[in-house]
Amino acid sequence: MAVTANGWDSAGFRARVQGALDAFIDQQAALLEPLGSDAVRLVAEARTSVSGGKRFRASFCYWGHRAVAPTPADEDALVRACASLELLHASALVHDDLMDASDTRRGRPATHRAFEAEHRAAGWRGDQEQYGAAAAVLLGDLLLSWADELLRRCGLPITQVAPALEVFDRCRSEVITGQFLDVSVQARGHADVDAAMTVLRYKSAKYSIERPLHIGAALAGASPSTMRALTEYGLPLGEAFQLRDDLLGVFGDPDSTGKPAGDDLIEGKRTVLVALALDGASASDAALLDRSLGTDLSPDEIAELRRIIDSSGAAAQVEAVIDELATHAVRSLDRAGLDEHATEVLRGLAASVTSRTV
Repeated sequence: MAVTANGWDSAGFRARVQGALDAFIDQQAALLEPLGSDAVRLVAEARTSVSGGKRFRASFCYWGHRAVAPTPADEDALVRACASLELLHASALVHDDLMDASDTRRGRPATHRAFEAEHRAAGWRGDQEQYGAAAAVLLGDLLLSWADELLRRCGLPITQVAPALEVFDRCRSEVITGQFLDVSVQARGHADVDAAMTVLRYKSAKYSIERPLHIGAALAGASPSTMRALTEYGLPLGEAFQLRDDLLGVFGDPDSTGKPAGDDLIEGKRTVLVALALDGASASDAALLDRSLGTDLSPDEIAELRRIIDSSGAAAQVEAVIDELATHAVRSLDRAGLDEHATEVLRGLAASVTSRTV
């Protein structure tokens, strides 16, 4: 890799992860090609779902490994292991978009909408929305299966991979259960700050940063004390990461996020941001926000809900919590005694995940 200011070519790393994903899907495509054109369409959508992105999960896995083993024994195998987390992420996004009835992902039709459109264009029988939903469930399941397969077959000795698979098992259970907590909160139409934080932690925070760090470190044979040190950095940083996502879901620029303006408001997300706004707004504003969540909002209505959230002080509170969590994470990292170079890069990644605009 070419060396940049902090000694890491992040763009080059993302390209290598994409290469590993492309090569793996090429293998799967060859295996599934005898199943015919429908299998080809499913694999094509899988390729779309793993194209692009910031590769934060792969990056944290990689530097979790290098924090313990500064010179990887097999760089290519390590990159393939890191890429497996991007398949897990793609699976979660496909399922999440279906559950949230989202229309777009990264500026493109969400998977269920893409298959729904194919059904409509072909003039097939049956319900086109149900077809799209079924295809999205199956593609998400396939990507989840592939994530496990790529990690197991990354090329590292099974004695190294086995501890990482144990972490990966916990990670999958956490994120799936976290998703169920989320849909249950939306169904009840209420979530206080504590409940919203629990959803945030298990649906996103742990699988985005803490568990990728643990998987990378486990591949390097990390001790329990090192795993705890990585949690002290990774868990608060993951929470800050998702809180930033919640702000972007309400206030983000659609041209940058690839999502419609105020998408979380339209989807009715009961986030920490919303819980704080409901607590801090006037009675009339809180009532308007509460009954508007999850409805088909016009641009003017979105602007009004943004005003309520901002004037309640919730946005400023979330910004303050992001800063506090990120500061705690970096301070914990600095006293963890990990490899100096890895610490420097992880410090930079902390800034990237908490200050992003997309």
